[in-house]
Amino acid sequence: MNKLNIKGNWNEKKGKLKQKYAELTDDDLIYAEGKEEELVGRIQQRLGTSKEKAREIVRNA
Repeated sequence: MNKLNIKGNWNEKKGKLKQKYAELTDDDLIYAEGKEEELVGRIQQRLGTSKEKAREIVRNA
């Protein structure tokens, strides 16, 4: 499995995600190191998209 690189500037990425996807909430975007799959799952569920698409959304934020 491909690990997501979301450390460091997460607050900046979170802001971009919330602007682009208004349906995402702060609770959806809670990130804890080692919990990448949980984050992807929440985004996947909220946006009704595939797991790969949810990973791509996070990577490209």
